[in-house]
Amino acid sequence: MNPLPRWARAEWGGLYREVRAGLRERGWRAIWMTLVAVGLTAVLQVLQQQSWGYRFVADLGSVRAEDPFWLALLRTPFSLFVPALDLPVWGALAQILFMFGIAEICVGRPWTLVIAYVATLAGTLYARLGIALGPGGALGLPASDAQVVDTGPSAAVVGLAVFTAWRYRAYLTVVLVIVVMVGEVLVKDNLAGKEHLAAIAVTLVVCALCAVRQRRIGVRAGSGSGAPPIQS
Repeated sequence: MNPLPRWARAEWGGLYREVRAGLRERGWRAIWMTLVAVGLTAVLQVLQQQSWGYRFVADLGSVRAEDPFWLALLRTPFSLFVPALDLPVWGALAQILFMFGIAEICVGRPWTLVIAYVATLAGTLYARLGIALGPGGALGLPASDAQVVDTGPSAAVVGLAVFTAWRYRAYLTVVLVIVVMVGEVLVKDNLAGKEHLAAIAVTLVVCALCAVRQRRIGVRAGSGSGAPPIQS
């Protein structure tokens, strides 16, 4: 076997088998949460394109760093499903269908929801921190970014990609995601890129906590199982 197919099988074989088995056994029911998320995102996109619906969607899920903190926290869960106006909606729908679908099957719905929310919240909180630090440092942001509308699933997708790859020991994929996101910031130093790095950082912390917990459970059980680190 050529090195590339062999590497792909070693890196993604477990994920592929899990997704294939889930879809074969349960069909669309294996990703019903993902399909609901795709449908909700499509509906919100249609609404925000209407003059009568734009304000409703903005009040529901548009987050800015200049907003009161309590309001940003309320809007953050919904902001994940509000496509960015300056990007094609098909990109957001494809991201959700692909990454949420894989995560829903491979790590389960509870973990998919937790990681998606934590990663999105990390980006929201980072925006406030970056603006407070100012544009002088590597982590800082210009004050004008406080007015940037911060919506879309990208931070959640990045977090889920890292967590799911780590869960199935696809460690090179984790590294590749990090390298791509760092490259994004180097090429285009903007709020979205740095929020993606914040999402990765928080997701890695969650991975580390899960690894510690699993190790302690393994020690108590007296087993050195080679199973994936957490239960779906």
